[in-house]
Amino acid sequence: MRKSKFTESQIAAILKEAEAGMAVAEVARKHGVSAATFYAWRSKYGGMGVSDMQRLRELEQENARLKRMVANLSLDIDLMKEVVAKKW
Repeated sequence: MRKSKFTESQIAAILKEAEAGMAVAEVARKHGVSAATFYAWRSKYGGMGVSDMQRLRELEQENARLKRMVANLSLDIDLMKEVVAKKW
């Protein structure tokens, strides 16, 4: 997954600018992001603080790591089942 060039604190500041009354197009142009990116951030991070955003990122990374572990274990189990199923 591509790493964002904006930190959680920068994203929170951008969202707060728009909440303060600036137009979305103006905020997006000022920070060099598209309106679609801004709306995606708002749907994902709307109402969160910086610490909440960091915790969300940590949980997403842990979830991805656990999914990889489950996939590897599933492959191992399938290989073991094939070995046991063979007739000697």
